Amino acid sequence: MSIQKYKPTTPARRGMTTADMSAITAKKPVKSLLSAKKQKSGRNNQGKITTRHRGGGAKRFIRKINFNLPVGTKATIEQIEYDPGRTARIARIKDENGELHYILAGNDMKVGQKITVGGDKVAAGNRLPLSDIPVGSVISCIELAPGRGSQAVRSAGARAQLTAREGNYAMVRMPSGEIRKFWVECMATLGAVGNEQHQNIKIGSAGRKRRMGIRPTVRGVVMNAADHPHGGGDGGRHGSGKPPRSPWGQLALGYKTRRRKSTDKMIVKSRHTAKRRK
Repeated sequence: MSIQKYKPTTPARRGMTTADMSAITAKKPVKSLLSAKKQKSGRNNQGKITTRHRGGGAKRFIRKINFNLPVGTKATIEQIEYDPGRTARIARIKDENGELHYILAGNDMKVGQKITVGGDKVAAGNRLPLSDIPVGSVISCIELAPGRGSQAVRSAGARAQLTAREGNYAMVRMPSGEIRKFWVECMATLGAVGNEQHQNIKIGSAGRKRRMGIRPTVRGVVMNAADHPHGGGDGGRHGSGKPPRSPWGQLALGYKTRRRKSTDKMIVKSRHTAKRRK
C-alpha cells in the first residue's frame, strides 16, 4: 500500500496525499453487512459534549465486522474492500456454509487465500490461540478475554509481537512498547493489520477535515483570560511559568488520566519505560 500524491493545482493540493486504492478489488459492499453511522457530534447518552470539535461530515455506512469467528471456521477471501468507518482495509470472506463475513485485512491477505480459525496451521491471516502461535511472531486483533472477540491491535498498520509464554500467560509487546500479559487461550491473528501507510497521509486542506466530521479548533493562547487559562496578554502564554492546561484548568501534558487500575496487574513493562523500537 503506497501513498498517492496530487498535482499542485492549488495550494491545498500541493501538500495533500491520500492512500493508494489499487489493493481494493470491490466497488460496492454487501448491503446486508452495512449499518448507518449515527452522528453523535461528540455527545454522550446524556447529550453532554464529552469530545469537543466534532460534528457535521459526510454520511457514512460502516461495515459490520465479525471480530469473533467461531473456532473451526474455514473461509476464502473473496474481496478486499474499503471501510469509511475505520483506517484499516477489510476483507470479504465466504465460509464453508456460503455465508459472507467482513474481517480486518492483513498485510499479506490476498483474494483467493484460504484462512482458518483454530487448527495448527501457522500462516498469515489464520486465527489461532496464543498457546499455538510461535514465540516471536507478529500478531494483531488480540482478544482481551477468551471468547470475547478481538479488541486490541486493530488499527491500520498496527502490529504486536508475542515475546514469551509463562504458564497460563503469554507476554505480548504492544504497538506502544508496553509488554502485557494475555491468557494463552486468547485468540490472535497472524500478521499485521493492512494499510500501514495510513499514518503518512497528509490532510492538506481544512475542508477535508470537515468532511471527516472534525470541526475547527481555536487555540487557547488567542482567547481571553476569562475563556482559557492560556488566554490574556499578561499571564497567558508567556511569563506565567505554569504548565499547559485544558480550558477547565486540568494539566494537559504529563498528567496521568488512566483510571482502569484493575488491569494494571497484567502490565509487565509500562510503555513509559519501554524502549522505543527503531
